[in-house]
Amino acid sequence: MADQPDIATVIAARAGDPAAVDRLVAGYLPLVYTIVGRALEGHADVDDVVQEVMLRVLRNLGDLREPESFRSWLVAITVRQVRERFRSRRGAPDALVHEDVRDPGADFTDLAITRLELSGQRRETAEATRWLDEENRELLSLWWLEASGELTRDEIVEATEVSRQHAAVRIQRMKGQLETARVVVRALHAQPPCTELRLITVPWDGVPGALWRKRIARHARDCTVCAPAWNNLVAAERLLAGMALVPLPAVLTGKIAAAGGAGGAVVGKSAAGGAHLAAKIGFGVSQKVLTAALSTVAVAGAATAVVVIRQDPPPATPTVAVLATRPSPPTRTPASASPAPASPSPAPSASPSKTSKKPVVITAKASRKKGVGVWKFTGLKDALADVGAGWYYNWAPANNDVPGPAGVEFVPMIWGKADATDATIAKAGRESEGELLGFNEPDMSGQANMSVEDALAAWPKLQATGLRLGSPAVAYGGDTAGGWLDRFMSGAENKGYRVDFITLHWYGSDFGAAAVGQFLGYVDAVHKRYHKPIWITEYGLMNFSGSPKYPSDAQKVAFINGTTKGLQSRSYVERYAWFGLPAVGDSVDFGLYKDGDSPTAAGQAYKAAG
Repeated sequence: MADQPDIATVIAARAGDPAAVDRLVAGYLPLVYTIVGRALEGHADVDDVVQEVMLRVLRNLGDLREPESFRSWLVAITVRQVRERFRSRRGAPDALVHEDVRDPGADFTDLAITRLELSGQRRETAEATRWLDEENRELLSLWWLEASGELTRDEIVEATEVSRQHAAVRIQRMKGQLETARVVVRALHAQPPCTELRLITVPWDGVPGALWRKRIARHARDCTVCAPAWNNLVAAERLLAGMALVPLPAVLTGKIAAAGGAGGAVVGKSAAGGAHLAAKIGFGVSQKVLTAALSTVAVAGAATAVVVIRQDPPPATPTVAVLATRPSPPTRTPASASPAPASPSPAPSASPSKTSKKPVVITAKASRKKGVGVWKFTGLKDALADVGAGWYYNWAPANNDVPGPAGVEFVPMIWGKADATDATIAKAGRESEGELLGFNEPDMSGQANMSVEDALAAWPKLQATGLRLGSPAVAYGGDTAGGWLDRFMSGAENKGYRVDFITLHWYGSDFGAAAVGQFLGYVDAVHKRYHKPIWITEYGLMNFSGSPKYPSDAQKVAFINGTTKGLQSRSYVERYAWFGLPAVGDSVDFGLYKDGDSPTAAGQAYKAAG
């Protein structure tokens, strides 16, 4: 948290101590300015709203019953004033002030970029905030401070006057819109520019807004030139994590001290007229000086729940795993059990509904995140196209035996220690579109079976390709301190090796409703531990040591529906892949397609996901 006045200062200010009022306003001015400035991005009325907030606070400070709740109370007042300004602006064009006359302190995006020297994805994110809807800009101003450690979720809940659950839903929707806006910024700034996008945006007046955000984002989804803009988006939390407010500059502190020393009015419970005048003057400073102080804060950088770190984190790029060649449908060994396996408790199958005489046609929902693990079977290429996958892998360095359709990315893998040769790595490099996966389940004797030391010794060869590298894909325990992955990541950090994203496998033996939460909880725990993008290159429901060994169709469908929805909503999850695409031979109980156009029940659910 930023260095803000303590409760004793609040109590003294409430009692009318002018020096305490000075400290209180100076200490919380950056917080108020950040909320208002971010919510009203680019408008010249930021200073006015901040002044209104501070005057309301000072007028009502004497009535504050719980000094310890001062900050929550202040934030709630700030949010109400922002909403009031939004309401008063409705009906007027929601446009930025022209850059020639705009107060540089009024545009937080420009402030962040110029004064904090933002670059890369931090710059994109700052610019993308201009494209948010009005209500999301308000919420962003609070969540931005939560991500930077300045506010708590409880304070956001209190300020927005909604339940904790509702606040969580609103924040997720806002983050989704922010991600879309980041893609819009990328597409508009791409070099060389997309010719088709330039034609589409001819009627656009250059003012960010919801209509053009949707049009440009829709174009970027369908355009082969602009589609890469959706790749490698580092989670916004990572861009903001640990960023505190910039302290008040010395010049502002001097102005406040000088103005206060000139003789300040007492704020407290004096006669009605005197109290009103004292509140209106505020912390011993005239309104003129207050406005000057606010402007100075904006220009000097108090408006910055943005980011102060100068370097972007490693770019987040999708990565996939490719298992050493498995000529026949693979048989899984007891590998990726869930973190805390539960005894099988199958959920009751849904009662069958009446079927229509006409077959239901499911249209594939394409997704760059959605992928599959494949091995050779009849109809492979058609099935890959039909399921709507954005990528696939075959646990090998090349796709000679399983060529996919155009537009579906193949991702190579160096499967184990014996494959870490110059020739194999060079072959994988030629096949890759930018990513390379490390070793396959090195913690399992039936798979790559490598020690941490062996993996670290071979890692420089993989790193030398210059491709984005996914960690070795452990079968289990990716979130465990001292586990295989944890020791590998610690060793890589000590040696200065690069690991761009974490690759995971997961299989659950609990086929009930809890399975979705168990899986997503594991993914969240691994991300929390390493703070890197995540690829889940194998996942599914299998009981390797009990009966039933596989879930029912209804259980598979429910699990796929829940997990894909959760994975799509997590910005830090770059790719995920069901194990596996073929539903033939010994994979008939868990695969997705019997041939090129015959999906199983699970295949239909996965086809519709994304």
